[in-house]
Amino acid sequence: MAIQKILIVDDSPTERYFLTDILVKNGFSVSTAENGEDALLKIKADKPQLILMDVVMPGQNGFQITRAISRDPETQDVPVIICTSKNQETDRIWGLRQGARDYLVKPIDPQELLAKIAALG
Repeated sequence: MAIQKILIVDDSPTERYFLTDILVKNGFSVSTAENGEDALLKIKADKPQLILMDVVMPGQNGFQITRAISRDPETQDVPVIICTSKNQETDRIWGLRQGARDYLVKPIDPQELLAKIAALG
């Protein structure tokens, strides 16, 4: 089934707007969360088909939230793509170990993002 509903989790209004703009123009339905706790509530309430997860946020970081999603039987089938400014290989490996399906470094390239979404769908 092709991915339609995407949740963007990022504490930066600029990043949320940038990603939402790319996705909506390409026919996706987008919801957003400003932090991990908000994201977990939204995932339970209205299950997205994909989550774009920032790492550095107030409260729980993206790695912790990704781990919580991937370990919860209700949400573990929802793929997570980490979108972060953390560009170290160790960060990428750690993100994937937490259950993320993919890892993108900001600034996000729209074509690369769309290709990764298509690969999951």
